Amino acid sequence: MQQQPTEPTRALEAVFRIESPRVVAAVARIVRDVGIAEELTQDALVAALEQWPRDGVPDNPGAWLMTTARHRAVDLVRRRENYARKLAEIGRSLRTTSVVEEPSAPDDIDDDLLRLVFTTCHPVLSAEARTALTLRLLGGLTTAEIARAYLVPEATIAQRIVRAKRTLATKNVAFEVPYGPDREARLGSVLDVIYLIFNEGYAATAGDDWLRPGLCEDALRLARLLAGLMPKEPEVHGLAALLEFQTSRAAARTAPDGTPILLRDQNRRRWNRLLIRRGVDALARADAAAAGAPGPYALQAAIAACHALAYTYEETDWSAIATLYGLLAARSPSPVVELNRAVAVSMAQGPAPALEIVDALAAEPALREYHLLPSVRGDLLARLGRTQE
Repeated sequence: MQQQPTEPTRALEAVFRIESPRVVAAVARIVRDVGIAEELTQDALVAALEQWPRDGVPDNPGAWLMTTARHRAVDLVRRRENYARKLAEIGRSLRTTSVVEEPSAPDDIDDDLLRLVFTTCHPVLSAEARTALTLRLLGGLTTAEIARAYLVPEATIAQRIVRAKRTLATKNVAFEVPYGPDREARLGSVLDVIYLIFNEGYAATAGDDWLRPGLCEDALRLARLLAGLMPKEPEVHGLAALLEFQTSRAAARTAPDGTPILLRDQNRRRWNRLLIRRGVDALARADAAAAGAPGPYALQAAIAACHALAYTYEETDWSAIATLYGLLAARSPSPVVELNRAVAVSMAQGPAPALEIVDALAAEPALREYHLLPSVRGDLLARLGRTQE
């Protein structure tokens, strides 16, 4: 008979899922290696599994895990041959001789999380490796959970994570937040990874399920975390707004048997109005932080807002959506964006001008296997009465 988890064990599981990203980030600042930082955090978990059932759950379990892991990091650094150099680098943060109830500098923890985000999404890693490592260290998912989400063997995900940590170590990737042009370039990678995670949950590319809500929730949580850490970055708020709007429609996107429901036919009373309000607020923050023209994520969020704020399909402001897609196409040219613009133009101006846009995309190599191109073209031809074509 399987033994039921005890109360301390259940508490530890909940706390560890929430606190592990902050603990890993704080420890990584000390040891400068995310792989070692994760191992030390796991050591703290093992210590908690041994002590909490015997001594009871601490009043502040998150601080207990943080302190235990940091002490292990300090001990490791002190054992290294280059102790003196490392001690000089991290200075007074190593001189901890007693257990403290709270991390001494909460702002430092936030900075550490930001460093961890930029490290797990470093361009030296492949997109698959960045996604797996980000979900592992920042999303708090186990290797098995990531494997189930992406419908691949657990060993595959484990190898990706191991290789990613090894690459970061061998390439001597600095555990830091870049600044200037490097920061702008790296931020794009961070946002792309979070959006990639969300899209895989929102429109699964493999398996029998149309949606994987768990991945959407993890991506939205990461986007909210990043928005809290980087309040002055408009594209961070733009991505958060986009995911809030998209997630708000999740419950209405599929029928009870799992088949997809088109936007026109969705029951909008099932849309989550709280998430829509959060999206509106995040989009307002993106607009307030922007110094110039809105970025791609803010533009996509504005398009999503047009859908989310329409109480009926007929009330949708297609003219505004077509204009926004035009701005998005100018900012981030893409055949898919142009195809989406054609759909909006068809709704705002009629099928004829939209068909001209679609026909111009016929030779695009990127859309050769894209099923929505002939689908959109067929719909436009039908609306024009050209049924033979």
